[in-house]
Amino acid sequence: MELKTRLYTIEDECASLIEEVSEYIYEHAELGNEEYKSSAYLVEQLEKQGFTITYPYLDIPTAFRAELVCGEGPKVAFLAEYDALPGYGEDKCQVAHACGHNWIAASTFGAAISLAHMKDVISGSIVVIGTPAEETTGGKYDLVERGAFDDIDAAIQMHLGAENNIHVVTLAMDSLEFNFKGVAAHAAAYPEKGINALDGVQLMFAGVNALRQHMRSDARVAGIITDGGVACNTVPDKAGCRFYIRAKDRAYLEELTKRIINCAKGAALMSGAKLEYHNFENSYDDLVYHEGLRQLLKENLMALGVNDFVEADEEASGSSDIGNVSHVCPCVYCEIDTGANPKVFAHHEDFLAYVHGDNAKHSLHTATKAMAYTALQVFLKPEIVK
Repeated sequence: MELKTRLYTIEDECASLIEEVSEYIYEHAELGNEEYKSSAYLVEQLEKQGFTITYPYLDIPTAFRAELVCGEGPKVAFLAEYDALPGYGEDKCQVAHACGHNWIAASTFGAAISLAHMKDVISGSIVVIGTPAEETTGGKYDLVERGAFDDIDAAIQMHLGAENNIHVVTLAMDSLEFNFKGVAAHAAAYPEKGINALDGVQLMFAGVNALRQHMRSDARVAGIITDGGVACNTVPDKAGCRFYIRAKDRAYLEELTKRIINCAKGAALMSGAKLEYHNFENSYDDLVYHEGLRQLLKENLMALGVNDFVEADEEASGSSDIGNVSHVCPCVYCEIDTGANPKVFAHHEDFLAYVHGDNAKHSLHTATKAMAYTALQVFLKPEIVK
C-alpha cells in the first residue's frame, strides 16, 4: 500500500478519537496559563499512544512535550494550543474556544498519533509540544527562550480561519507599559506645587500620533491609558499607559520601539514627571516560512481538495508567538477555511459553531492528514529541511 494511502487510512481509523479530543478541549475551555485540565488530558491521551511525556515542561505548568522516538533522524514537532478566550455566552462571562484552539489541539494530536502507527517506516522522532497562552502572554516565547526548539528540525501547525491562506503574515510586536510619576497638589489652590503625571501620558500620546505619518505602512501602534488620576481637584501624581507596537519585521520594529520610547522620554522631560517603562507581555517575532515546508503543505492540502488559496492577507495581520518559533527552527503555518457561508471570523461568537462538532469535522481531518503527510515526507527526505 502506498504510504500516503496507508497514513490517511490510519487517520480515518483514528477519526473518532481525534474528534473526541476536540470536543473534550472545547467543553473544558480554560484561559491561558490555566489550561490544567486540557493539558493533562492531552498528555494522558498521548501517553496511551506510546509517547514519552515531559509534563510540566521547562517549568511552565501547563506546557508539555510528548515524544516518540522511531530511530535516528529528524525531529518533527506539532504545536498544540489549547487556551480559550473570555467574554462569551448570553451574559458575556463564559470562557470559550472562539479561536478554535481545541481544533488545533485535536489536529496536532491526530497528526502525531497517525504517524505513530507508521513508526515502522519512520526514522526520526515524532514530537508534540503543548504551548500554553497563545492568546495572552505567548507561551511559545517562553519555550523558545528556554530552548524547547533547539533540537527540532521542523515545526508544523494549522489554524482555522475565514479563508485558505498559506501566506499568513504575522507582525512582530512589542508590548510596553509606561508609568509617569509626578507630585500631587490641590488642583485649584496650589497647582504650581504639583507635577502632573497625566500630562506626561497625554504628551506621549501627542508625540506618538505625530510620529504616525513617518511610520512605515506596515506598522501598527495602539495604546490605552491605564491610569489617569482619581480626582479632578488633585493634580495626578501617577499615570500610566500601554502600547502594542507592531511591524512586519523585527529589525524595523526595534527601530520604531526606540522612537516611541523617545516620545515617552520627551513627554517626561516636558511634564517634569519621572518615567519608568517595561515590557508587560512577551515580545513576538514576525513569521518566517520555510519555503520547502510551505510548498509541501500546500501541495498536500490541494491533493485533499483545498484549492482556493488567497495569495496574501497583509491587510489583516495580527501577531502570534508562532513567529518566535519560526526564527529558531524551520516552520510552516497555514490557515484553513471553516467552510462557513457567509464567512465567520475568529474571536466572533459565530466562530464557535465551526470549531467543533459536525461543522468542524471536514476541516479537522483535512488539516490532520495534510500535516501528518508533510511530516512523513520530512522523515523520508530529511534534506527538505537541511
